[in-house]
Amino acid sequence: MSKIIVEKNPSEERLNDLGIKSCPTWSKEPSTFPWSYSEEEIAYILEGEVTVTPDGGEPVNFGKGDLVTFKEGLSCTWHVKKALKKHYHFG
Repeated sequence: MSKIIVEKNPSEERLNDLGIKSCPTWSKEPSTFPWSYSEEEIAYILEGEVTVTPDGGEPVNFGKGDLVTFKEGLSCTWHVKKALKKHYHFG
């Protein structure tokens, strides 16, 4: 099973069930950096375009309007292609 799950155009009901729109936001300029997840993260992308490549895996692309789940234990490289802004929740 993939450690990155992208939901395209999630319903308002799904977003409300998660409460993701009331979570903090994080922004990042175009850049490339390594990242590891010690716990699961759910993110709702407000702006931007990103490719995340799991170590030893295939690149996953996502952007504005996508709901993305990063599984605990994922080690990857982020490539922010267009400035990113997201709501996020750990745990």
